[in-house]
Amino acid sequence: MDPRAQMAEAHAVGWAATVGGIEQVRAQALAQVRRSMGMTRQPPAACVDPDLAYIAPDSMVRHIHGDLPAMLIGGLSALLFQMLHPLAMAGVAQFSNYRSDPLGRLERTASFLGTTTFGTAAEARGAIERVRSVHVHVRGVASDGRPYSATDPDLLTWVHAAEVSSFLAASRAYAPLPPTREEADGYLAQMARVALELGAVDVPRSTAELDAYFASVRPLLRFTPEARDARNFVLRGVGRWPHEVATYGLLVSAAQGVLPGWARRQLRLPSLPAGDLLAVRPSARLLGTAFRWVVTPPATATEVADR
Repeated sequence: MDPRAQMAEAHAVGWAATVGGIEQVRAQALAQVRRSMGMTRQPPAACVDPDLAYIAPDSMVRHIHGDLPAMLIGGLSALLFQMLHPLAMAGVAQFSNYRSDPLGRLERTASFLGTTTFGTAAEARGAIERVRSVHVHVRGVASDGRPYSATDPDLLTWVHAAEVSSFLAASRAYAPLPPTREEADGYLAQMARVALELGAVDVPRSTAELDAYFASVRPLLRFTPEARDARNFVLRGVGRWPHEVATYGLLVSAAQGVLPGWARRQLRLPSLPAGDLLAVRPSARLLGTAFRWVVTPPATATEVADR
């Protein structure tokens, strides 16, 4: 055999063995990450056909939601942020099973977000209809005596605004390619579609509109006893092993750091911007790099040769 061919064959065999070992480690780490997040089912393949997709494959929504570390941080931030609305919090306290099944609730939320981001129009609208059918039954009276309903357009707008604000803030702080102001406006305009189909109204479609919305709603926000209990539950986490506790502690610290200052103060969370920048953010970025490696399949020998 030609010596060059022998070298190429040996290189291919060596590369395959290396990739096989790396892939085994990556697969084990990915399974552990998925278990810790309560994900028991494999996510469906993303729809890449622009004519069938609910959200365009080249959209800012997919760009932002496709970065797992920023989404984990943004998701925790959104949970904390949403607690500040007394009526929204009353619904969570009275109807949610977040205490008894936190990972199951997390999986359902992640599934809805994944379907509306990466699924077909039919899949996304099916997920939206299922959520709407659940919302019909979520109604009651808050501890302050006011009635509430999960179908209330104002509450739906609040939950949506807190969510997209948190995802944007986390992406700006932790994504490898943070969105520009123009890209952030595009993200909000694209995400408005989901909120409107859920029943929200007057949904912010730009960063300026989002800022104006929060300025208008702040007088309605309160840190209720129900919010305090939920905040404490989120801050504690549900990790059992030391590495899970440490990882979650870093993520939740990063989540607090991307909240608006006024929301952090109202939730009575420590406000240490210097500590956040000097300790939490560098550590969270390193963790994010590790997470991205875990969820990204290794390159094949052919792909490496083509580079």
